[in-house]
Amino acid sequence: MKSPQDIAVDISAITPAGDDAVVPFVVERLDTRGRSVQMGPALDQIIQRHDYPPPVARLLGEMVVLTVLLGTSLKFDGQLIVQTQTDGPVSLLVVDFRTPGQIRAHARFDEMALAGAIERGETAPGQLLGSGIMAMTVDQGQYMHRYQGMVPLDGKSLEEVAHRYFLQSEQIPTRVRLGVGELVKADDAGVTRSHWRAGGALIQFLPESEERIKTRDLPGGDGDLGHFVDEDNAWIEAQSLFATIRDDELTDPDISAERLAFRLFHEQDLRLFPSQRIMDQCSCSGEKIWALLRSMSEAELQEVVEDGKIAIQCEFCGTDYTVTQDELLG
Repeated sequence: MKSPQDIAVDISAITPAGDDAVVPFVVERLDTRGRSVQMGPALDQIIQRHDYPPPVARLLGEMVVLTVLLGTSLKFDGQLIVQTQTDGPVSLLVVDFRTPGQIRAHARFDEMALAGAIERGETAPGQLLGSGIMAMTVDQGQYMHRYQGMVPLDGKSLEEVAHRYFLQSEQIPTRVRLGVGELVKADDAGVTRSHWRAGGALIQFLPESEERIKTRDLPGGDGDLGHFVDEDNAWIEAQSLFATIRDDELTDPDISAERLAFRLFHEQDLRLFPSQRIMDQCSCSGEKIWALLRSMSEAELQEVVEDGKIAIQCEFCGTDYTVTQDELLG
């Protein structure tokens, strides 16, 4: 990582990264690292492309922000896929992040079940998702093994699920905040349209000094790492400051990712690092479609042939691909 900019004193000297950017930071006095993100046009394009209903758009927006916060922390060239599979009205969320900052995403939902949930006012993330799992898959390339971690979804918010994932899989004390907002604007012709924004922040406690630990369990005791980390004064303070984030601060275009971090930790020796850009970009291609079809058996191909051709639509970007039976046989 590049050397941080010492900007803890004068935030006015910083040019904000703007929308669709992640800003990493370190809070030196609290042994805490973090990331802050603002999503604008890239997220809006994903949502508008699929014309998702507002409750689905909000849920997918949270998932995109969570994936971006996690994906931009990867220390290698690769791919992070975060996916939920549940029994609620929104049965599937998938966000695919590829380094250094390319994302694509889509959702699957039951229209009738969603309409019923909206009518009953049951549109909280946990209510829309229901029970199931959230899986995080890290792919470092063809010569490396894939890593997958899973955590149960049982009516909790994505923030709570992320906390549980880090506690179980990474054993790193972590806190996450996610926010999504819908702005209605009129264009030059007076036509109004929704614009979706989202933001989020993540902090993790990585103490380097033993004196930070307030109380350890006695040798041979039954306490665990999580117990004494929770009692660490630095982590308690970091969490307390982080808990002051308001929902509107996460989506306000006038509060940059840098300014949000500054508001939280400017008195605790904050260091900001160069931002990382995020873009809406699908990885589908005709070559990949051909590779997929060639991997299928003749019987499987016959099942998907219709009127002498095979039509495939990318679930992420909506691009249509058509291959004739003659082309395939040739």
